[in-house]
Order: sequence, then structure tokens, then C-alpha cells
Amino acid sequence: MNQNTINLIEQYYAAFNSADMETFLSLLTDDVIHDINQGKREIGKEAFSRFMACMNFNYKEQLVDMVIMATPDGSRAAAEFVVLGKYLKSDEGLPAANGQEYKLPAGAFFEICENKVARITNYYNLEDWIAQVSD
Repeated sequence: MNQNTINLIEQYYAAFNSADMETFLSLLTDDVIHDINQGKREIGKEAFSRFMACMNFNYKEQLVDMVIMATPDGSRAAAEFVVLGKYLKSDEGLPAANGQEYKLPAGAFFEICENKVARITNYYNLEDWIAQVSD
């Protein structure tokens, strides 16, 4: 496993957990590819920044039980974790928010270029999340 890539992904998630969007976004390439879970592909740091602004407005999340793996050459990485969240504001096309809490297993795959995240693909079970916030 490539320790530089592991460290990069650890920094990425530490910045996420501390809501340090400046550091979080600085770890991305300008043309980062973001494959949204069960959604579309967005390209560019500006699009990723808008996505995160929406997420931070509608949700409060912490990622725990993190396991990070990387290829020997450091060009790819994967992370498995649990999302501990609170649904703050209703998101378009989803159930109404009223502060519901959720616990959701998730994962992500990364492509790394020049020690920055060039692609991130996130996966979680949307049906499980909807069931948790619909109770």
C-alpha cells in the first residue's frame, strides 16, 4: 500500500469531518471527476464545491470506522466507513427533513494524480437511508 495516498485520503476525510471545506477542496485536482451515488457525474472543483455546499446545508455528517486501502503505486485508493448523520433540511426529491438521525455504511473509490484526488466515486444504499429517515 502506498502511504502517501493513504495520508491524502486521511487528510481528505479529516477535512470533511471538521467541515474544513478550504482544505477539503484543496486536495482535489481542478478537473476532479465526482461520480455521485446513484446520480450523475460532475466534473470540476467548482461543481464539487457547489455539491458540498448543498450537502452541508441539508446534512450534518461524520464519517467513522474508516478503513483506507491503496494500490502499491498510489494511483488508486478505496475507503470503507460508516456515516453518522443528521438530516437537517429537506433535499429535493427526498423525504421531508425534521432532524432525523441515520447510520449508513458507505464506501468510496479514488483516482489519484500528482498527490491530489482526481476522481471520487461514492457508494451507499439509498434505499436504506430513505428507510431510516422515513420512520
